[in-house]
Amino acid sequence: VYFFIRFIAASDKFWFMLELYSFVDYFTIPPSFVSIYLNRTWIGLRFLRALRLMTVPDILQYLNILKTSTSIRLAQLISIFISVWLTAAGIIHLLENSGDLPTFSEPVAISYWNAVYFLMVTMSTVGYGDITCGTSLGRVVQLMFLAVGLALFASVLPEILELLGSQSKWAGTYHGDKGKRHIVVCGHITYESVSHFLKDFLHEDREDVDVEVVFLHRAEPDLEFEGLLKRQHTRVKYFQGSLMNAMDLERAKVHEADACLVLANKYCQDPDAEDAANIMRVISIKNYSDDIRVIIQLMQYHNKAYLLNIPSWDWKQGDDVICLAELKLGFIAQSCLAPGFSTMMANLFAMRSFKTSPDMAAWQNDYLQGTGCEMYTETLSPTFTGMSFSQASELCFVKLKLLLLAIEVKSDDGGDSKISINPRGAKIPANTVGFFIAQSAEEVKRAWFYCKACHEDVKDENQIKKCKCKNLATFRKGVRAIQLVGRASEHKDDDNLLATTKPGGPAQSSMVNATKPANNVKKNVSVKEEPKPNMNGRPTNKAAVQQKSAKMEVGIADDQAKDFDFEKTEMKYDSTGMFHWTPARAIEDCILDRNQAAMTVLNGHVVVCLFADPDSPLIGLRNLVMPLRASNFHYHELKHVVIVGSVDYIRREWKTLQNLPKISVLNGSPLSRADLRAVNVNLCDMCVILSAKVPSNDDPTLADKEAILASLNIKAMTFDDTIGVLSQNNGASDSLSPLGSPIVLQRKGSVYGANVPMITELVNDSNVQFLDQDDDDDPDTELYLTQPFACGTAFAVSVLDSLMSTTYFNQNALTLIRSLITGGATPELELILAEGAGLRGGYSTPETLSNRDRCRVGQISLFEGPLASFGEGGKYIDLFVAALRNYGMLCIGLYRFRDTANAFDASSKRYVITNPPTDFNLLPSDQVFVLMQFDPGMEYRPDWGDGKGGERLLRAGHSVVGGPPGHSVVGGPPGHPAGGGKKPDSS
Repeated sequence: VYFFIRFIAASDKFWFMLELYSFVDYFTIPPSFVSIYLNRTWIGLRFLRALRLMTVPDILQYLNILKTSTSIRLAQLISIFISVWLTAAGIIHLLENSGDLPTFSEPVAISYWNAVYFLMVTMSTVGYGDITCGTSLGRVVQLMFLAVGLALFASVLPEILELLGSQSKWAGTYHGDKGKRHIVVCGHITYESVSHFLKDFLHEDREDVDVEVVFLHRAEPDLEFEGLLKRQHTRVKYFQGSLMNAMDLERAKVHEADACLVLANKYCQDPDAEDAANIMRVISIKNYSDDIRVIIQLMQYHNKAYLLNIPSWDWKQGDDVICLAELKLGFIAQSCLAPGFSTMMANLFAMRSFKTSPDMAAWQNDYLQGTGCEMYTETLSPTFTGMSFSQASELCFVKLKLLLLAIEVKSDDGGDSKISINPRGAKIPANTVGFFIAQSAEEVKRAWFYCKACHEDVKDENQIKKCKCKNLATFRKGVRAIQLVGRASEHKDDDNLLATTKPGGPAQSSMVNATKPANNVKKNVSVKEEPKPNMNGRPTNKAAVQQKSAKMEVGIADDQAKDFDFEKTEMKYDSTGMFHWTPARAIEDCILDRNQAAMTVLNGHVVVCLFADPDSPLIGLRNLVMPLRASNFHYHELKHVVIVGSVDYIRREWKTLQNLPKISVLNGSPLSRADLRAVNVNLCDMCVILSAKVPSNDDPTLADKEAILASLNIKAMTFDDTIGVLSQNNGASDSLSPLGSPIVLQRKGSVYGANVPMITELVNDSNVQFLDQDDDDDPDTELYLTQPFACGTAFAVSVLDSLMSTTYFNQNALTLIRSLITGGATPELELILAEGAGLRGGYSTPETLSNRDRCRVGQISLFEGPLASFGEGGKYIDLFVAALRNYGMLCIGLYRFRDTANAFDASSKRYVITNPPTDFNLLPSDQVFVLMQFDPGMEYRPDWGDGKGGERLLRAGHSVVGGPPGHSVVGGPPGHPAGGGKKPDSS
């Protein structure tokens, strides 16, 4: 029947009759009818049907069982080998049982399966001799088969074994436990990247991380990587495959995953190509499963725009992008405003456990205790309902030993929730989620358990545990408990924060540096601002203290003058109201040569030492300058930015910088001491050392050679110990400097380059050992444990790896971090920048002006001012309460001298202490990191500078009019000179 069906279906009947399988039918079908006619069974040539086994691979392909080329080829080889083997066994069986020709005499009785065994022993050349051919014809066929069988055995079997061996143990399918979540991690998967990721993702402080991690990568793991997978085999799975292949996505169960994380190669030769490859991976993932949450790392800021082109990309559903260039330069920008802040923030979002030791120096123990702090979220108990934020924050810190930074504010119209950092005047509603800094998730539960009725008299915060009050029992029903920076939230926050502020007292400006970083503001939330009293002590621009009787002239550095009525200018800010804006300027108008720069009196500025070839990949300098141009600074508070580097490279970046005010470019080399002296590097507020050059494949450790050389070069420089004063006289307009009006310098410059405030960006973590010649850091020491990082003078992009885990567990945490770092980037601004035309100016409206009223990071000194009394042996808890009650400022950490002794050889280095204990003793030389509030009453007025107000408000690192001579920092104790004294250690 089968033969006739095939015959009817054949398109060419003649060639069908000549096919191999047709001949098989000729020899096997007639014997069946002969057997019926003779009424006896005759074996005949029916064994030839074994040749039909060679069609099995085709049938399996028709049934879509065999899909890969490996499996198809393996099936073909096995079917050929078995069919030839069984067919030959049938021939031997027939001849031996038939006997010798022509009379068929002396037959040898041998079963078919003995013949199969005999041929396998023969093909394998073993030849036991227990079975042999007894007929002459059988021996002849055996000799003929030896040639065919040996060739078949020698060629087919090795190929079969090779194909079987090529079946990787990483080629399986993920089978997760029912009810257990898993995430898929892909992109740049190496031992280093995975070990860093797992160390943070599976950290013990995260508490009950019941999530399996599935890695999907094209290559097999090396032995070191395989060892890591074995150590974590209960929580980690690895599969070999490509994200561009839907079958591999199916094997990893991407459609069932809680999220998909795409890691970038931070050390790649071509950042744009790396971003393009990762964006293609996201497209493939979204094409396979459009509702899966994707978190991607990107190298370049401008490539974020391409993600918006993916139809199923949805920020509100949890999709997020961690732009390494944006955050890296944002961290460095904040360090220009508050030295050490980058280290504090990096330690907050990375999961670390500290272990202090009596063998360590005191400063190391203090620093390590701060590194153990992380950011967590928790729902506040009903006790907090109706409190103001400052009251709740004070209660948390004093009673619960928790630092409350921000709260999640739900929109009245049911829209997206917002994050409000240190708001003023706002009452906390029920079920509010708070953002805390604490040592562990267990500690944060106190905010959830706290009950005024049961815990008000409890002295030990560790005794604050779940009580049995009826009012709490109802509240806790159905409300999620701990969120360890945390569970993926339902709503995606915009990239801007509402940060309203509590009115401060009249003396606030006399104790706070007015030039500190900013946070974002929710543009669609309006907050009624309470009237503020006029400030008695107004801060002055350190670059220029204008005399009351003087007439101001227009210049590049200082635009407030009689010809430029700043208050009446309509377009002072960009269209979102988040950043200062100026009409586009040609780069030629901002280029200085060395002589012009030397004639310019620069002070309190930011020097950017940029190493770049004309064709180097763009690093996005806009991300460094924009946080320094946030609109919650007043115009006179903006620090002038001087970029020292190749103009050919900066010209390519200029399109994104041309609308940002107060930028100058010196076409020179950051390694040239003449160029550095020309831009007064000893008078700068911060010297930033960056490199846009591509790391070499030959030796990646040399990627930081220029940055390290520049850092050591500046530290080795010495400067003239003078305070160049330019007197301001009436009618002195003809003696104006190229960058602005005559200036009276407010401080001594550093005599030694080692005292110049500096932050160096490193590509390779291990190179941090070369920045400080006097430290004792082991080359294998982790970056966060090294002295330069603890002091805030080094930053590496690797510290941002932890953000992948942080974002997965709580995307609001990334929103908060990004807002603190970028100065106010919003989704609206992202869309504007995605057009590629740069910032757009906008006319000021009440709505955009309200965006200026947002929180920012500041740094205050305890040497003088209203809080100076706490510097004399005060406790941190007293400082915290006083600053919060009187000035609405939230203290979050300290910046302290490494050596607090007044010895002549004391070090001038400072280190970061995150969220010190309540009983921590303060020193007059300490500086305090605070979240300070926007002060609308500090706009520039020409009659400032009368010598009475503002002269005390200078940032750390600069001496003050009336301050102790020879001190580098406001409140610096003897032995910490900047303008004279000892030659400091290289810091």
